[in-house]
Amino acid sequence: MSDTAAGVAVARDYYDSDEADGFYSAIWGGEDIHIGLYDTTSDIREASRQTVDRLAGKLGDIAGRRVVDLGSGYGGAARVLAREHGAHVTCLNLSTVENERNRRLTAEAGLSDRIDVVDGSYDDMPFADASFDIAMSQDAILHAPDRRAVLDEVARVLRPGGLFAFHDPMQADGLQDPGALQPIYDRIHLPDLASVDFYRRELTARGFEEVETELLTHQLGRHYARVREELLARAGELDLPDDFVTRMAAGLEHWVEGAANGNLRWAIMTYRKLR
Repeated sequence: MSDTAAGVAVARDYYDSDEADGFYSAIWGGEDIHIGLYDTTSDIREASRQTVDRLAGKLGDIAGRRVVDLGSGYGGAARVLAREHGAHVTCLNLSTVENERNRRLTAEAGLSDRIDVVDGSYDDMPFADASFDIAMSQDAILHAPDRRAVLDEVARVLRPGGLFAFHDPMQADGLQDPGALQPIYDRIHLPDLASVDFYRRELTARGFEEVETELLTHQLGRHYARVREELLARAGELDLPDDFVTRMAAGLEHWVEGAANGNLRWAIMTYRKLR
């Protein structure tokens, strides 16, 4: 098995586990599994929805447009884009457990005719060239063993003029002490994180122009702190193993510390494919 295939398998096994599914669905955000915006709320689900709305606002008029959501989780963003903005969304996600929940929630919302849920990985997309007007991703690409392969695939499936809008936890450009983030690298089972400069350089090389980079690192620290607080407050009512709660709380604290120490970044980035 290649390193990339092994990394994909590790991520799939983790997100398909009962513990991860219970944690993310009950604590992290319900229909969303990404970082939230906390300027007007302390509620994780409301904050997560605000991130979806902020990202959607960068896409312009998307009625009738074809959107691919990379690492779509439970499909919360897809349902917002389909229901409120009139897009047709294809959710691509490697977790069969998350995809089953996505299909159920989508059917309950009456949106199955506008949302497709596909089992697969974003580093080898099962789609034809120039299939989509928009590609989006919410805090998912950090888990890719080969992020350049993901960007290759984004460039392939987007039509010329299409938008790529995404956000991702990243390490700071020019990080002086990579060892300071080693506990995070260990947690995601990868040697590093991407950076703003990495995405800028790699996407430019693939024929994209930068439209906007909105740096929001303070929200990353707030989000992981809130999730940790909620986990510890509700641990007694959740059917999660004690060792899972202990490990998760420690892992979340590493992200809080990384943001506070200036070693991490979080941004919403928008790029347009020129050719």
